[in-house]
Amino acid sequence: MNNSQQEQRKKIGLMGGTFDPIHIGHLILGEAAWRQFGLDEVWFLPAGNPPHKQNRAGRASDRERVEMVRLAIQSNPHFVLSLIEMNKDGYSYTYRTLERLHGQYPDADWFFIMGADSLTDFDTWREPQRIADACRIVVATRNQMEPASFRTLLAKRREEFHHDFLELDTPNLDISSKHLREMIRSGESIRYYTPDTVLNYIRQNRIYELQE
Repeated sequence: MNNSQQEQRKKIGLMGGTFDPIHIGHLILGEAAWRQFGLDEVWFLPAGNPPHKQNRAGRASDRERVEMVRLAIQSNPHFVLSLIEMNKDGYSYTYRTLERLHGQYPDADWFFIMGADSLTDFDTWREPQRIADACRIVVATRNQMEPASFRTLLAKRREEFHHDFLELDTPNLDISSKHLREMIRSGESIRYYTPDTVLNYIRQNRIYELQE
């Protein structure tokens, strides 16, 4: 591949998750990957729920989760909402999503962004080798893992799958959507944990509140 062909290829980061709700940890992770690896865009891929889990108590609906992602990223020109994993059958396997994206966008290089907890059990995912073959994997550290252990695991995964597993240099914000849902149900404020647009949407629609 010559230099002009390389310049024409887009570098796109992928952030998958339920985003129930999306929070600043997700956004900072996406922005850090965009900056560190010179990405053109970062796509947020909300995962779909199977039909039998559409109306789970204490959770947002598919429509609400998509809207919260849209609100959270709308002010960032290099963040993109993708509904490729919001299919009628529910959850999508990562390897299928990546291979589908390769077919749809042959001139793009994909950077799949994950946390260290996902790196730990990556070898148990469905078709991990096909995932590694289809992208460069970008991994953020977590408080629960010592830096030396984290880098040892990165090296182990590179050797196992013969592909890039890249360390993402990012502030370590140990925030979980589950904890935010619990805070809302107990009447605590989640201000600053998620953008104001998302916070207002949650309040207006009484998402995650305990229903009488």
